Amino acid sequence: MFCQKCGTKNPDNGKFCRSCGTDLAVVSESKGLNLQPSEYYIDRKGRVRSNNPDDLWTAGLRNTIMGVGFLIVSIVLLLTNVAGGRAWWWAMLFPAFSLLASGIGNLSKAKRLEKKNSQNEFQTESPALFAQPPLNPILPPSQTDYIAPDSRYKTGELVPPSVIEGTTRHLEINSEGDTMTLPQKK
Repeated sequence: MFCQKCGTKNPDNGKFCRSCGTDLAVVSESKGLNLQPSEYYIDRKGRVRSNNPDDLWTAGLRNTIMGVGFLIVSIVLLLTNVAGGRAWWWAMLFPAFSLLASGIGNLSKAKRLEKKNSQNEFQTESPALFAQPPLNPILPPSQTDYIAPDSRYKTGELVPPSVIEGTTRHLEINSEGDTMTLPQKK
C-alpha cells in the first residue's frame, strides 16, 4: 500500500508511513471496500444518534406509545377533573405532541432506511454490469519520482558568519603559538 501523503510504498499491514509517519488507517480501511455508512453519528448538540433501523424503530415505537399515553391522561384529566385536572389538562398536551412527533419521525426514518438498505442489497445481488474496475496498487507514473526539498541557497538566505570567527585575530600570540593578552588601546 502507498502513503497518500508522500507516496512511499509501505507493507499492507503497516499502520503508519515509514517515511513521513502519516496514519495509514484510512488507506487500509478503503482497501477492504467496506464503505458502509456508520450506524452511529454525533448530532449538532453532541448527542450520539443511530442510523440503525432497528434502533430507530424501537425508539419511535416507544415515543409514540408514551405520546398516546400523555394524550389519554390529558383527556381523562379534562373529563374527570381528578386533582383539579380541568385547570391544567392542557399542560399534558405538550409532552404528548412532542413525543408523538419524535416517535412518528423515528418510525418514518426507520422505514426509509430499511427501504434504502433493501435497494442497496438488490443492487449488490444484481449482475456486475456496472462493477468498478479494481484499484491499482501503484501510483501513477507522474507521482513516483522523488522530489528533493528546496535548498536554502535558492531562497538567497546564506548562513551568517559566526560571531566568534574574527575575535581571535585581536589576541597577541607568543613564540609557542599560545595566545596572550589583548593589545592595549592607545
